[in-house]
Amino acid sequence: MNVFSNTVVTLSYKLFSASGELIEESPQPISYLHGGHHGIFPKVEAALAQKTVGDQVSVSLEPEDSFGDYDAELVRIEPQDRFPPEVKVGMQFEGQGDGDDQAGIVYTVTDIADGKVVVDGNHQLAGQRLRFDCTILDVRPATSEELAHGHVHGAHGHHY
Repeated sequence: MNVFSNTVVTLSYKLFSASGELIEESPQPISYLHGGHHGIFPKVEAALAQKTVGDQVSVSLEPEDSFGDYDAELVRIEPQDRFPPEVKVGMQFEGQGDGDDQAGIVYTVTDIADGKVVVDGNHQLAGQRLRFDCTILDVRPATSEELAHGHVHGAHGHHY
């Protein structure tokens, strides 16, 4: 079966930096609903169209094709007393700001000094060119429930 709209595609992948350094490798195969359901980067999805099981695809991704450009305005310095006492570098917090612009943004603590905490709302790969290599392991028609919900369900129903 070929990859086309409203099929469930299962693949293994490796994500590389522009210099070829391995950043991430799928420990388990991943599945997504093909056809503009936002389950995978659009440029990768376009490259997978019409492919079949066993095909390998390599896609170069500019920042706008993946995690976006780095936004310096998403870096904030906050008083340390706004955080739990056990705050440390690497911890993540969801934005709770004065406006909707911060709601849902996940901030990562990048530095703590002099009673201040530096948090960054950019994805760790924002602003980077990447290469996404994958192998298609399975293609199947999506179920009516998956199509109604807009995402893949696991073998035993919902997996949210």
